[in-house]
Formats: sequence, C-alpha cells, structure tokens
Amino acid sequence: MITVDIIYKYFPNLSEEQKQQFEMLYDVYKEWNDQINVVSRKDFDQFYERHVLHSLGIAEVINFQPGTEILDVGTGGGFPGIPLAIMFPESNFFLVDSIGKKIKVVKGVIEALGLENAYAGQKRAEEVHQEFDFVVSRAVTQMSAFIPWVKDKFKQKGINGYPNGILYLKGGDLKEELKGINRYMEVIELSDYFKEPFFETKKVVYIRMAK
Repeated sequence: MITVDIIYKYFPNLSEEQKQQFEMLYDVYKEWNDQINVVSRKDFDQFYERHVLHSLGIAEVINFQPGTEILDVGTGGGFPGIPLAIMFPESNFFLVDSIGKKIKVVKGVIEALGLENAYAGQKRAEEVHQEFDFVVSRAVTQMSAFIPWVKDKFKQKGINGYPNGILYLKGGDLKEELKGINRYMEVIELSDYFKEPFFETKKVVYIRMAK
C-alpha cells in the first residue's frame, strides 16, 4: 500500500498541521467511501498516489498566492480541491459538483479536517455566479465543452505568476482535443515532477482566460 510518505517525498516543507491533515485523509475518506463510493475501491490502496499526489500536480505548476480564489468544477469526492486547500491554506477553494451525495462527502471531509479555506456546494458550473482567479478540474469532460461552462468566471486582474485561467488535470494524448482551442495554453508533463509510472501520461493543461 502507498502511504502518506509519498506526499512528504515531493513536498518536504509542510507544516505540522498540513502533515496531520494529509495523514488524516486516508482514514476520513475510507470511512466515507464505505458509505458513499466516491473513490474507486479497487485502487484505494493507491489513494495517496492516484488521488492526493495527482491533485497536487497543480501545486508543482503554480504556487497560489495568499488571497487567491479557486473554483473546483466537478470535484467528485473533493479532488483536486481538498489536497490543494491543505497545500495552500491562505487561498480559498470553492468545490462544486452536481451530484448531492458527492458534495455530502466533500463537506464531511472538510469538516473532519477543519479546513477553513474550503467550501462545497451542489451546483453545476453554470450556476456559479461569481469570479475566481483560477478554475481547476480533473478530467471532467473534453476541453472544448469545459471552456464554455467557465469562460465568464474569471477575474481579469491576477496576483499569481500565471495570468488567471484554467488548470486542468488530464491524461493521454491531447493533441486532437486541444488543437481547436484558440487561446494561450501550456501542457505540463507531470512525469517531469513525479517519477512513479502512474504519472507517465498525466498532464496539467493551463489555459489563459484573463484578457
């Protein structure tokens, strides 16, 4: 079984509180997952690699500045939003999903960890009527469908190294999917950061949305 040590391997400078929260994740999710299946039971032994560390791929690409506001669309069981909220306690995360039982789990995890910078709501992206610095997501749909959902949800003025935009976790060959998108983008290979075989085809796609 892959333990929380894989997080400490790549992020060695965590505070004691962050270490405690990352350590708690497994048991909290295991308890919830026995009631409501939000993480595939067949790969729960790889929970820290395939869900937590994968979510933190975004933290290898960008260091969110204090006060950054991030929307996690289609968060499912809370990924990537919850690991990122632990990693960036001075940024604010709003996690949304259209499926109520998944948001029930997310709210339960947020409460169990005492995360004061994470909020969850049962909403579709189109029902969110506020602006953020970044939208994050993990392979919810094709990018050509995703952009229209979120295109009006960005503040124009940014405070981070990247202009405000989308940070999307995706795997596989994305050439066809991305070739029709006429915006500035970068495709960052997570295998440049994480050496486990799981990450060989995993990527973070950044798309600039601020004008």
